[in-house]
Amino acid sequence: MTATTSPYESDALTEASVDVAVIGGGAAGLGGALILARSRRSVVVVDSGSPRNAPAESMHGFIVLDGTSPAEILHRGREQVRQYGGRIVHGEVVSARPADPSADGDLRFTITLADGRIITTRRILVATGLTDVLPELPGLAEHWGHSVLHCPYCHGWEVRDEPIGILATGPVSIVHTFLFRQLTEDLTYFTNGTDLDEDNRARFAARAIRVIDTPVAAMVNDDDGALAGVRLTDGQVVPRRVIAVLAQLRARTHGLEGLNLPLQEPPNLGHGFASGPAGITEVPGIWVSGNATDLTAQVGPAAAAGALAGADINRMLAIADTDAALQGSR
Repeated sequence: MTATTSPYESDALTEASVDVAVIGGGAAGLGGALILARSRRSVVVVDSGSPRNAPAESMHGFIVLDGTSPAEILHRGREQVRQYGGRIVHGEVVSARPADPSADGDLRFTITLADGRIITTRRILVATGLTDVLPELPGLAEHWGHSVLHCPYCHGWEVRDEPIGILATGPVSIVHTFLFRQLTEDLTYFTNGTDLDEDNRARFAARAIRVIDTPVAAMVNDDDGALAGVRLTDGQVVPRRVIAVLAQLRARTHGLEGLNLPLQEPPNLGHGFASGPAGITEVPGIWVSGNATDLTAQVGPAAAAGALAGADINRMLAIADTDAALQGSR
């Protein structure tokens, strides 16, 4: 996809070098860019236009903006960054790597986009988000973000009192089940080849949660294409209107290999970039925020993390500017 077919208005790259390049234009990236732009930093956000929550009709759990569509939140965020001089550029990063330091010894990085455009930057904020990797079951992916859900806080209220099925992906699905039991009395747990010990079977029975050990074969739709149930390998169909599943969460790392950012792998979740307070990494000059490092963050925490990272980047740039001025005065 080129800039002429961007899903949003894309700004031109007009400067040879910027203070900060933000890779990823979701809540975390825009949150960081807003703080930086308001601090009078030259900042460019590179965004592919493919947010993780694009399939969802609305976003929930973020005070004031609860119920707003993801597309509207991103539109507002882009315009707010722009009003302080930040730029939003549609593009895909294919390479990012350290470059030769400046004359005063400050850090430099080079970012190359798929269409050949190049950005030189002093600092980088990685806010690429993640990809949800679903179990490979026929019919599951087509309902993702609607009848197939993952987060009881993001979408739970909207499916309250529906017949819900939990498609187990590992031990973490057990707690997931207790959270969804708060939302409905009609809950079925499909072990789908995962272990469920007797203690947890007793706990499920105490909460009237049905357990099915027969493996799942596919999702079943009604005549209108809506999710109607789950077909088991023995041919039985269990009626369900909603399926909750914890997908494997994998940070979007494509094009960033040259930065040598370490990854972390929380048990049973997936992998994300490792980071410390305010998103700082062990690679000088690079910060990460949002779902790229915090795999379970909702929109609100992701935006807040981006803002914290942006403030820390500005702090470090202010120190570098002062060091350069002192060196020049000598």
